[in-house]
Amino acid sequence: MGAAFGKLKVIIMRHAVILAHPKSASFCAAIARTCVETLTSLGDEVILRDLYEMAFDPCMKASELPADTGFAAGPDVVAERQLLADIDSFIFVYPFWFNAPPAILKGYVDRVFCMGFGYGPAFGGTEPLLVGKCLTSFSTSGAPQHWVNSTGALKTLMAVFDLHLAGVCGLVVEDHRHFGSILSNLTQEAGDDILSDVRTTLTAFSNRSRASLRKPT
Repeated sequence: MGAAFGKLKVIIMRHAVILAHPKSASFCAAIARTCVETLTSLGDEVILRDLYEMAFDPCMKASELPADTGFAAGPDVVAERQLLADIDSFIFVYPFWFNAPPAILKGYVDRVFCMGFGYGPAFGGTEPLLVGKCLTSFSTSGAPQHWVNSTGALKTLMAVFDLHLAGVCGLVVEDHRHFGSILSNLTQEAGDDILSDVRTTLTAFSNRSRASLRKPT
């Protein structure tokens, strides 16, 4: 996660930005690009996984389900896990569809973060394998922000998705920034303000991470 120069360790965080939106010109895609550009400018390493562009198959296979007779991750999952092996920070970018992530992202989590990567077998259950790694999410919706907050939609989603995933895998939930009223008539000014928020959020996260990990050598 870092290299030594003099007496201080230079921390280089490795991030995976995971985008789940079918339109390459979507505002979610703009957020994902902003994530990559911001973190790269801070000296971190970033990979972008555009699930629709990859045509990632979200369907769990029977042969991938843990069973007494044996199981094995599919070749696509094995390859994906190899890419993510040294990642320190996972960043999900997606729209709310029926107050939930798109099926392609849920399937990605089901297949990639399951037994053998996100958690492993342990006496009486499982043990997390991603302890100390981070999860940040940026989500959007056409619904207004006040509606998402007042109805508890975001809180409910975080409970069953962010926090559950973190609890099972040992991840630290850094933040979940939701942006409402993302419609086709979104103004340039409003869009720029949101992307500025994304930059600020990631810069603060990167600075916190570097401060906590930087130690004399």
